[in-house]
Order: sequence, then C-alpha cells, then structure tokens
Amino acid sequence: MRGKKQSLSPHGRILFLVGVCAVWSVVMVAPSAISAAAARLPLDQFITKVQSSYHDVKAIRADFTQTYDAGGGTRVESGTVVFARGGRMRWDYREPEKKVFLSNKKEVLLYLPEEGQFNRSSVKQSEDFRVPFRLLLSRFDLKKVFEKFKDADKQFQHPPEDRVIIAYPKHAEKLGYKHVVMEFDPQMNIRRLVIVYTNDTVMKFRFSHIDRNPSVASALFELTPPPGTQIVNHD
Repeated sequence: MRGKKQSLSPHGRILFLVGVCAVWSVVMVAPSAISAAAARLPLDQFITKVQSSYHDVKAIRADFTQTYDAGGGTRVESGTVVFARGGRMRWDYREPEKKVFLSNKKEVLLYLPEEGQFNRSSVKQSEDFRVPFRLLLSRFDLKKVFEKFKDADKQFQHPPEDRVIIAYPKHAEKLGYKHVVMEFDPQMNIRRLVIVYTNDTVMKFRFSHIDRNPSVASALFELTPPPGTQIVNHD
C-alpha cells in the first residue's frame, strides 16, 4: 500500500535530500576486496578498515530503495545513485515519480519534471542549514564526524555474515540527525542505512547492484532544464 505523501516544500526537499546524501556519502565507502574476517574485528579496528577503504574508491553507483517515515505517513521511492570524488553526486529517482537531485560541488539542484520545476541552491547555503556538505564529501577521518560507534548486531535482523553498527555524530543538533545505523556485508558494501533525525523522522535505505569505480562522465553532474521549466533560486 502506498503511504501518505509528505508535503515538503521544494526547498525543504532540497535540504532534506542534502542531509541524506551527505550522510550516505560518509559511509558508502567500500574497498575492492576485503576479507570476510574484517567483520569479526574489534569495533575500533573495523571502523579503521572502513575508513582506509575509501582511499581506493573514486566513484560508486548503486540501486536504492528509500523509505521516509514521518508524521504517521510513509513514502517509498527508488532509483539509482552515483557518487564521485570532489563532492559530486546524482540521485535519479524513478518511482513513484521521476526527479533528479544532484550536486556538482558548487550547487545543489533538484529537478521535478512532473511539476515543471528546477530548484537551485548553493552548497554554502546548504551548510547554513546544518549540513556540513563539503566536509562530508571530502576525504576525511570518520572519527572526526562521529564521536561514538556501537555494535548493534543483536538489535536488528540481518544475514548472519553481516555486521551492523550505530554511529553517533558530533554536534548532532547542528548536523540534524541523532545517529546512523549501517549494515555491512562481508565485502564491506552497505546493504542497509537508517538515518534517525533530531525531529524523530527516519530515512531508510536498501542498496543493491553496487558498482565500485564505474566510469563516470563529468557531464553526469550537470543539468540543464528544458525550456519552459520554472527555475527557483534559493539564495
């Protein structure tokens, strides 16, 4: 059954998606090959392994299903996401409606073809709204972003070979989310990601068909709306 559609404004949708993308980019860092024994490492060593694996990843493509729970309603969306070094990302939503959300380092763009609307916001402005965008999309130390990690295998159902952890960010009120739940498979791919925001809304992701270091053209992170589209600049 399709859940109730949330009534976020286009600007609100930009800011919410920026937060989601920023957090997702922090943890979606998988190596080309890591032993399944990594999942049995002490937690601190496991986090270090995840962190170091980022150095070999220049881009990631994956299919996703996104579930947003808020205000007693649920909205489920799906599509494909591409992340690339330099803070670039593109989310192509296919269901239940088509839309494109991307960042090309300088701008955050949200194109809603069914509404004939193109929303543009600067990365700097997004940071003003509690989203440390450029920091989270750069090469960094995970422990500079999250102050505490906790094993959570017993709190969530998952395949026995996976590992589930909870990460608590520093300055949660400023960032806008309380914690992130991450489920890793033996190859350190993210199967599941759950973001719990400070207003108690919850965003859940399931990822599949993850492709590490695909060939990604720079043009993928540029978007020009067709003639007649309403352009809304959020300055």
